[in-house]
Amino acid sequence: MTPIDPSAFDTAAKLRANLGRVLVGRPDSVELALVPLLAKGHLLVEDVPGVGKTTLAKAIARSIAGRFRRVQFTSDLLPMDLVGGSVYNQKTSDLEFRPGPVFTDVLLADEINRASPRTQSALLECMEEGQVSIDGETRTLGPVFFVVATQNPIEHSGTFELPEAQLDRFLLRLELGYPSFDDELEIFERQREAHPIDALGAVTTLEEVARLRAAVASVHVEQSVRRYACQIVRATREHPDLVLGASPRGTLGLLRAAQAHSILAGRAFVTPDSIKRLAVPVLGHRVHVAPQSAVRGLRGPEVVAAVRDAIDPPVLARA
Repeated sequence: MTPIDPSAFDTAAKLRANLGRVLVGRPDSVELALVPLLAKGHLLVEDVPGVGKTTLAKAIARSIAGRFRRVQFTSDLLPMDLVGGSVYNQKTSDLEFRPGPVFTDVLLADEINRASPRTQSALLECMEEGQVSIDGETRTLGPVFFVVATQNPIEHSGTFELPEAQLDRFLLRLELGYPSFDDELEIFERQREAHPIDALGAVTTLEEVARLRAAVASVHVEQSVRRYACQIVRATREHPDLVLGASPRGTLGLLRAAQAHSILAGRAFVTPDSIKRLAVPVLGHRVHVAPQSAVRGLRGPEVVAAVRDAIDPPVLARA
């Protein structure tokens, strides 16, 4: 396996520190938000309004010197509004392609569940293949294409629940939560004159992020750790509170996320702790709770946590 360049750990540390300048008191959320960026995945943020979802997406884009586009998903949003399309040019009497907002580096899909399933599905090819197919021609997106999609968990009027096939495309689901009392006071203090995001500069480049992603793929995963991740995923398929467990894509996602988490932790190998830490945010949105269990208030993340805790992690000599 290719040795990891020590500069990869430095770049990851700079990204964490830079996001921490605008997300007060949330080091764990910053770490989890960076995992899908480094693992070539995408992020789903499900939380109430006003907790910093947009700020998080903007901060990531600024930190990597990337382009940022925000799309407010609504019921009348069309696929063409996302990916673009051919428009008639009266001057040339020809059809010319007008790129949509997906042709960017960091895309904020705000309240993605407010758009129709047809529009939601327009993102599938972009997220999975990094390309857009329109009018028989395939156009490639940038080498670092990262989607941050948001959902409001409390207001469901006029929304379209994301199907399992699309939820599975998000490597990780994150809840930011409310800040502590002291952190909330600190947020006001920092924003009293101007928002910290306005002064946030880049600490790396898109090219370095691409190299960092290559370094993540070189993080060592021992056989016992791979087996541990696979055991957790397979156990979700047999749990009585679930009618749909995580697919093999969930196993791959968990292991790749753990590799990225290890880089952020300054390690060149994956520990069972990374698997345990990431099991719920990576798998919780990929499972479907049985109706009788949902009536009792059970949610996917809670069941995945119970599954994870029932399996003993391996012990590594090097850990």
